[in-house]
Amino acid sequence: MIDLRGQYTSIRSELDEAVARILAGGSFILGEEVAAFEREFADYCGASYAVGVGSGTDALRLALSACGIGAGDEVIAPSHTAVAVVVAIEMTGAHPVLVDIDIARYTLDPQQINQVLTPRTRAIIPVHLYGCAADLDPILRLAHRKNLYVIEDCAQAHGALYHGRQVGSWGDIAAFSFYPTKNLGAFGDGGAVVTNNPVLSERVQLLRQYGWKERYISSIKGMNSRLDELQAGILRVKLRHLDEWNARRKALASHYFNLLANTELVLPAQPHADGHVFHQFAVRHPRRDALREYLKQQGIHTLIHYPVPIHLQPAYANLGYAADSFPNAELTAREILSIPLYPELSEENINLVSQAIIDFFNQ
Repeated sequence: MIDLRGQYTSIRSELDEAVARILAGGSFILGEEVAAFEREFADYCGASYAVGVGSGTDALRLALSACGIGAGDEVIAPSHTAVAVVVAIEMTGAHPVLVDIDIARYTLDPQQINQVLTPRTRAIIPVHLYGCAADLDPILRLAHRKNLYVIEDCAQAHGALYHGRQVGSWGDIAAFSFYPTKNLGAFGDGGAVVTNNPVLSERVQLLRQYGWKERYISSIKGMNSRLDELQAGILRVKLRHLDEWNARRKALASHYFNLLANTELVLPAQPHADGHVFHQFAVRHPRRDALREYLKQQGIHTLIHYPVPIHLQPAYANLGYAADSFPNAELTAREILSIPLYPELSEENINLVSQAIIDFFNQ
């Protein structure tokens, strides 16, 4: 599915130089590398502020907390997404309220929001899934009318565009993950919170390190969630290559589209010209499991993102949703399949994967 060694090899000299510089400098927590990355990443996202934190899940949790969301509050999120979204909501003490997805984008369906609004609703989390931006305009309009926070989950969408503008710069605040497999990935865990709001930025900075304005003096209750210097230095190097890597993902995706256009697969939607960054090339078919097994027999690795919607996960039975609550999420979970796509993948391998899929349908 991905070759992280290949990416390292392609920019090895730059990465080795950055790591050697940081090790020689002797500063490893919240130093100049983190500060420089925060400036560079905020600029890349078209935002005023970025705050480096320990993981993408922490980024969501801290974004929620910075907005004052806690016990007794409700936060709306899609059921088809990574479980980290509801983990972050519940870590604040708030209650996740799930809705169905748009079957084309696989992102939160704005038409579902009104049905679940209550006086306790405080925020909406649109997740930009698989590299495709959620439909933000109607979400932002509703949030403005109802005085709700919009917290963008950009964990799979570094560099994705909505109406030509970077995701992460539309809502009140946004969360990014730098898990190694992301379009912009560290060599370990890492995340960032991005915002144009100086008050929210300052709150996140306090929350990520025990609420310290002054060392050892906690002005508010915080936690420990810091992006370390080594990861920041690695991310600074990789950020310089992100647009090039995303362009390569788009080119490989285009090759898949051409080769698979006449198959029975449901191919990814592209609602905004050149805006999708293909963190995953996620296809759909009712015979997903048989297709996956056939590809495995041909030596082709695939993954399912995600096999069980959150409302049907055993750990979240207490949320009270029955089967068939969200038909689009459930259909997607039964049919979705991610096939290999990453910048270092060769066109020859795209041909190989595509031919294997065609052969499966021609059996």
